[in-house]
Amino acid sequence: MSSATINPNEAAHFGALAADWWDPHGSSAMLHKLNPVRLAYIRGQIDAHWHGDTRERRPLTGKSALDVGCGAGLLAEPLARMGAAVTGVDAAPENIAAAKAHAVGQGLAIDYFAGELAELPKGQFDLVTSMEVVEHVSDPAAFIAELAARLAPGGLMILSTPNRTALSKLLLVEAAERIGAVPRGTHDWDQFLKPEELTELIEDAGLEVFDRTGLSPSAAKGFKLGGSEALNYLVAARWPA
Repeated sequence: MSSATINPNEAAHFGALAADWWDPHGSSAMLHKLNPVRLAYIRGQIDAHWHGDTRERRPLTGKSALDVGCGAGLLAEPLARMGAAVTGVDAAPENIAAAKAHAVGQGLAIDYFAGELAELPKGQFDLVTSMEVVEHVSDPAAFIAELAARLAPGGLMILSTPNRTALSKLLLVEAAERIGAVPRGTHDWDQFLKPEELTELIEDAGLEVFDRTGLSPSAAKGFKLGGSEALNYLVAARWPA
């Protein structure tokens, strides 16, 4: 993320949660519930985009992946296990320290960087992901443009973010923070993007959105793919043919 997109207050907020990031019952419990669902979507898009075998355990072998706003590595590590050469970048140095330590403990070689996306070595990636990040940056248009600039020709970009609806304000902000499901101050509802708004930003960056799906509540699993987009949604984008 460039200096035009990093919000220092947001970076400090999430950096303060770094030590707790990998605790499925701690302050990041919501992310631990979201992660398997997001991974299912990402895996499905990977297989469809590169016409892979759904039974292949390492579908990203020979490919590079960039996870922006990677936190302590909840998504970067599964991408590495899928065979990708993974780079993770986050605005909070505390998160990167936690990510590096955890990756070492898992025997995973992941390149982690703290700070600006623009400060990474030049290069593009086959897969670019950014989960629950665009709503925390100071300039969403500049942020999306930087993500697009890092996407290689023929590559795949996947984003997820909360929707700006009355229901998301009630459940993701007011109720979730009141009962402690997420730390207070995590969400600014006014910064949430509606699907058509995010799509416009992606198209302005030169990409095309070719798939979108809701991330909706599930009594059994916490969240499920499909259904309503009122709370959260994922989009997949690529360079036009």
